[in-house]
Amino acid sequence: MKALVLVGGFGTRLRPLTLSVPKPLVDFANKPMIVHQIEALKAIGVTEVVLAINYQPEVMLNFLKEFETKLGIKITCSQETEPLGTAGPLALARDKLLDESGEPFFVLNSDVISEYPLKEMIEFHKGHGGEASIMVTKVDEPSKYGVVVMDESSGQVDKFVEKPKLFVGNKINAGIYLLNPSVLDRIELRPTSIEKEVFPKIAAEKKLFAMVLPGFWMDIGQPRDYITGLRLYLDSLRKKSSSKLATGSHIVGNVLVDETAKIGEGCLIGPDVAIGPGCVVEPGVRLSRCTVMRGVRIKKHACISSSIIGWHSTVGQWARVENMTILGEDVHVGDEIYSNGGVVLPHKEIKSSILKPEIVM
Repeated sequence: MKALVLVGGFGTRLRPLTLSVPKPLVDFANKPMIVHQIEALKAIGVTEVVLAINYQPEVMLNFLKEFETKLGIKITCSQETEPLGTAGPLALARDKLLDESGEPFFVLNSDVISEYPLKEMIEFHKGHGGEASIMVTKVDEPSKYGVVVMDESSGQVDKFVEKPKLFVGNKINAGIYLLNPSVLDRIELRPTSIEKEVFPKIAAEKKLFAMVLPGFWMDIGQPRDYITGLRLYLDSLRKKSSSKLATGSHIVGNVLVDETAKIGEGCLIGPDVAIGPGCVVEPGVRLSRCTVMRGVRIKKHACISSSIIGWHSTVGQWARVENMTILGEDVHVGDEIYSNGGVVLPHKEIKSSILKPEIVM
């Protein structure tokens, strides 16, 4: 089986992290976002993953070479010269996706994190005999999304309603599809939307079916949702393989710590924290609801909450970092500095406090 991951654009919503690497390579729970997806695809027998990309393909491919060997899966790129929307990339990658087997193929949005029930999706797809299956997820505020109106018992999709003003349902497109090769015949090589142009036509022919996603779902393409996604992911990890989570008197709730990280005496860590490889957390530090990426040093008695600390940064002694502060790569926060929602570009030194949310160039 094959799969296409829609990697797409520049990741502007996750800057300053995406100034250092393309968005799918930003770490989430101690591994690049896209690796979560590739591992899930490999686990159900996908042999080749095609990345649809229009930005820094060589960076992506060089990086993913090690995962190709480690996971034993072929990873190739299909490069757009202009942005092609969400359907155009399928037409562009047509020759990579088609083979003589005639099997359906997966399409995933690279920002989506979930439990990836792909095995169940294959069974669902075979069971209904239609042309395309999409995963949907229930949300509290459907007005922000495209809502999928469907028959509850059969899963047959009736129509899509983009950002509805009136309530039509609470199930939204979760960005995970399983498509028969015939769907490729419906897509022209031009900028085009799979949600607005392709799926409505398949639905009109009653060949589009939706499966409600069990477990959690989050689009982690922006900082607040990234932090929420981490909480949901660690919750799910607790239920599925809690041995991967840290334990000890200094840990509160769900915490993921890389085995190469060092944590000092008298720290209090959690809930909902990920600490990456090679990090040094000095004594007396308090961490909650945050991600600390590879090679970061957090000095004595610093306090970090609801923030993302980018690769190889340092946070000074007695510093306080909170309220969606995002430090890009190699940012150095001085001792006793306060950051209230600062968004700091890479390679900066912060010598005075950031008292209100702002971008520090």
